[in-house]
Amino acid sequence: MTPNYINFNGEIVPADTQLLTIANRAFRYGDGLFESMRLMKGKLKFPELHADRLQKGMKALKIDGYSQADSWFLKEKVEELARRNKIKHGRLRLTVYRDSEGLYTPSQNKMAYCLEVTEVDEPRYFMNERGLIMDVYTELTKPVSWLSNIKSCNSLIYTMAGIFKQQNKLDEVFLLNQNGFLCEAGSSNLFVFYQNHLYTPALSEGCVEGVMRQVVIKLAQESGISFTEAQINPEILNQADEVFLTNATKGIQWVMGYGVKRYFNRVSKGLMDELNKA
Repeated sequence: MTPNYINFNGEIVPADTQLLTIANRAFRYGDGLFESMRLMKGKLKFPELHADRLQKGMKALKIDGYSQADSWFLKEKVEELARRNKIKHGRLRLTVYRDSEGLYTPSQNKMAYCLEVTEVDEPRYFMNERGLIMDVYTELTKPVSWLSNIKSCNSLIYTMAGIFKQQNKLDEVFLLNQNGFLCEAGSSNLFVFYQNHLYTPALSEGCVEGVMRQVVIKLAQESGISFTEAQINPEILNQADEVFLTNATKGIQWVMGYGVKRYFNRVSKGLMDELNKA
């Protein structure tokens, strides 16, 4: 169902309302960041983790008002919009941008935001029945800096990776960082299970600091799975036992194949069960 309403700077308005001008900084410069979130049974999942990441990102980008973007703010705005749209289960996107005049240099650092919700049928996380088929995207690599960990509105590398995925009839792609090591997937964080040990690229490798990444790391540690955040050579994909992806909207998605290599999904299924229990 297409949502009828969005929240634009605290005001609930029809979703098709024309709101942004040509001077909008998110449009002109990608000057902002966003949170992808999940609504289940009318409640926002992991509000504290989303608020923490949002506040850290706003603070790093020097957008004023980050202290107001706490878990209470997120829960109130999300659940208000869900009720208005009569949605119990859905995917959410909160876009926060710098509301300012100026060219590259803004005249102020005022916060502005837009919250959207799209209905989904699932009342919990579901593992994909058919594993993903993936390949490594090599046309562009992701630069490594503290900006790399922020889910920013600068998303051209993901757009180009998405076009590559579409043209090559893939389900998803692996992204490499500027040094040629595994970074993340096109819209998810990445985990590799190899020789009874679970690995994920460290934040120093340039991956987005995903909320579901944090949740799965904690679940793995609580389940007694040996775990390391590491620098990962893409050659491991040819030898790994399992590969799976994580994001806040889908939870955990298992990868079935990379080239001629095929993977299992025992660990990812177990972690998905723990995720739904949590």
